[in-house]
Amino acid sequence: MKIMGILNVTPDSFADGGKHDTFEKAVARGLEMISEGVDIIDIGGESTRPGAERVSAAEEQNRVIPVIEKLSQTGIPISIDTMRAEVAELAITAGASIVNDVSGGLADDLMHEVVAEMGCPYILMHWRGHSKEMNNQAVYGDVVKEVIAELNTQIDAALRSGIARNNLIIDPGLGFAKDAAQNWEILNRIEEIIDLGFPVLIGGSRKRFLGGDTPDEREAATIELTKSLLAKDIWGVRVHSVSPHKNLVLANG
Repeated sequence: MKIMGILNVTPDSFADGGKHDTFEKAVARGLEMISEGVDIIDIGGESTRPGAERVSAAEEQNRVIPVIEKLSQTGIPISIDTMRAEVAELAITAGASIVNDVSGGLADDLMHEVVAEMGCPYILMHWRGHSKEMNNQAVYGDVVKEVIAELNTQIDAALRSGIARNNLIIDPGLGFAKDAAQNWEILNRIEEIIDLGFPVLIGGSRKRFLGGDTPDEREAATIELTKSLLAKDIWGVRVHSVSPHKNLVLANG
């Protein structure tokens, strides 16, 4: 299982907004994650927490590109967490090697085409709308079946655009247009997502469905979630802390 460390170069992300929102602080945190054994650093410049306002493409680029250029020199794989094709293209050119698109291509019609041209791995997440509207979209009959159907639609679109099948990684999108019960239903039936035949990334770190009043209070539950996934055929977990998750993987390797 790969440990993907979250590096939000933002002032307003739900768990760590403002902690790494300058070039110096972001680079320092990236180097710290590397020392802790991170496998991939996921760098984002736009918060996707519920209710968040979008930032301009220029602002997003200004936040992430210098950090990517610096940290990519370490040789650790970098993913760019973005919904914008132009940011993805600039990030890959700057040294990132993976595009992590929480919208799965729905937010930018050019995303799949650009990723296909870049020839890089693409993390395609289940998504129903931007932060302002996504909580209203958490309406399902059978959440797992509907998430699978909607993932398949975007997988087909990605493949038609020329993204190589072996470059696709999927993410069921915990917390995105899903309430707590729906998140747990997905986790309890994660084998159905795995059966789609693609590597699966799980991003549940410090999210509200884990309980606790603050993100920091959900750290222990996040570690337990990773522990519960070790026996599954999960490609990776996207987490805010690196050491405890890496230690779990090493202890169960």
